[in-house]
Amino acid sequence: MNTEDFRPEKEVKVFYPPQRVLMGPGPSDTHARVLNAMARPTLGHLDPVFTEMMEEIKGLMRYAFQTKNRMTFPVSGPGSVGMEMCFVNMIEPGDKVIVCRNGVFGGRMIENVERHGGVAVVVDDKWGEPVDPQKVEDALKKNPDAKIIAFVHAETSTGAQSDAKTLCEIARKYNCLTIADTVTSLGGTPIRVDEWGIDAIYSGSQKCLSCPPGLSPVSFSDRVTELVKNRKSKVHSWFMDISLLLNYWGSSARTYHHTAPTNALYGLHESLLMLAEEGLEHSWARHRYNYEALKAGFATLGMNYVVKEEHRLPQLNSVFVPAGVDEKEVRRRLLDEYNLEIGAGLGDFAGKVWRFGLMGTSCRVENVIFCLNAVETILSDLGMKVERGAAAAAAHKSYAAKPMF
Repeated sequence: MNTEDFRPEKEVKVFYPPQRVLMGPGPSDTHARVLNAMARPTLGHLDPVFTEMMEEIKGLMRYAFQTKNRMTFPVSGPGSVGMEMCFVNMIEPGDKVIVCRNGVFGGRMIENVERHGGVAVVVDDKWGEPVDPQKVEDALKKNPDAKIIAFVHAETSTGAQSDAKTLCEIARKYNCLTIADTVTSLGGTPIRVDEWGIDAIYSGSQKCLSCPPGLSPVSFSDRVTELVKNRKSKVHSWFMDISLLLNYWGSSARTYHHTAPTNALYGLHESLLMLAEEGLEHSWARHRYNYEALKAGFATLGMNYVVKEEHRLPQLNSVFVPAGVDEKEVRRRLLDEYNLEIGAGLGDFAGKVWRFGLMGTSCRVENVIFCLNAVETILSDLGMKVERGAAAAAAHKSYAAKPMF
């Protein structure tokens, strides 16, 4: 056969993506500093200059997670790989795990438990509500042999935030380890790993860290590393075995494990440096500051939140689609006419809610105003009675009433 027979039927040219404003559930916009960092010369993954940067990443991540855990590093893969790393290392066949499910990502935790031979004891809460600590304690009383409690701190499918501190206190009371999903919360809302006593935690680079997808920050307590060292059986994944990664990420004298994505790690280094420069508390305040303005604008459009105020994530706003509105048409027009991306509902909320992200670089005053004006215009065009200009005016009023700086 001639090599020409294998050419694509369609002529392929250089790919230039459109410039979008990403205000969905993730990814968020990547900061220009991060993109510039990723374009720097590639180094070998055992180059001493690169390994020095790896140490800096670990230190910056400890700041972001508020921990002194030695095993704090980014996994080469998205947040889903960070999730699986926690479960594959900590679960042996027959282990009983209390899994809290109040949205899509709690369901994925159940999948992980079962695929690794564990027994999932599911604690269900209504979508849009936080995990109920009393239900968790009741489950532990009925299952005193449970080894782990797994929960989602920031449920991306609903915008609900659970009380991680209380859940960890309950776990310690019953001598359980904890696994926490903080993919949507890291950098956007308080996380205090050491103070709360979280044993295993994972996140993603593409949300409040203003970095592209592809890396998953994780951190493991000494209790977890000891657990893994004393396993009766081998970890069922060579790549994600933290006892092997100890010699790559846990030591200054690196032993080859895998070819790390060097340029992606440049980007994460830059994003974590930006977070440190801004300051965690300032970043948390910025996300809430812009959320308050977005919320004020939504109120003028009759858009009601899924989650109660006291349990709401400022960086992930789930709102019910107004009655009679074609939710797909609104999202289509936002993307086609404004280059603005928002998220649809998942699972039980499919077709019923929109998810608006205010994460990292996307969490800016100009994005809030742009989004409100675009949504208001489209809703008006579709026949919904709205007062033109009211949404942006309400947001400006919120900014004026509670200045951040």
